[in-house]
Amino acid sequence: HGAKYARAEKALKEARVNGAATQALVEKGGVPLTENADKQLFIGISSDRGLCGGIHSGIAKAVKFALKEIPAGVEVKLVTVGDKARSIIQRSNASLILLSANEVGRRPPVFSEASLVAQEALNSGYSFKTGTIFYNHFKSAASYEVRKRPVVTAAALDDKNEILAYEEVDRESLQSYTEFTLASNIFYTMLESTAAEQSSRMTAMENASSNAGDMISSLRLTFNRTRQAVITRELIEIISGASALE
Repeated sequence: HGAKYARAEKALKEARVNGAATQALVEKGGVPLTENADKQLFIGISSDRGLCGGIHSGIAKAVKFALKEIPAGVEVKLVTVGDKARSIIQRSNASLILLSANEVGRRPPVFSEASLVAQEALNSGYSFKTGTIFYNHFKSAASYEVRKRPVVTAAALDDKNEILAYEEVDRESLQSYTEFTLASNIFYTMLESTAAEQSSRMTAMENASSNAGDMISSLRLTFNRTRQAVITRELIEIISGASALE
């Protein structure tokens, strides 16, 4: 687990510059997000693997909480990346799941996986205007936190004054940019979540090993005490028998 965690952390460090770049248009360009758009998409990033603490349940809880905050009249669909979050979310919101990607987390994330998820979401027939990616942000080997990352579409950016300030930005260019940005955001959040998951799994395995060691020590002590009690009782019986014969 230590080697997998080291690889995940290294891949994340290399990608964090690109992660910041995917938000440049929104943050540095001053493009306001359309809050409470009538059609939204929530993307939950998890994996198919367990034994990593509350990594997956945290994502599911964040998505469910966000759904409760959605005002009436707003339509929301869900995309789940990874089987663990999907299995939790579908218990209460199965009808909202637009698509789900599994076989995630067995190997390090690659851009083609994120691109496929983005392509399937865009080709699903659901015309969302804005979206949110829910993912686990890696902070250190001992901590992580659930964060949200905005997703914008060409429809949401159309006719924005901030966009009109850029020269020669036509609809086709904007469409291509937002599609690539969606794939890049999904890939970046998959890397963040993988690093957080591997660190959490490593911690969980260390705790499990420590707990198992404590249990073995406790059982060994109980065994030794029981064996000593049996030996003492047998010695007492032998001595008592010898005294009776005298």
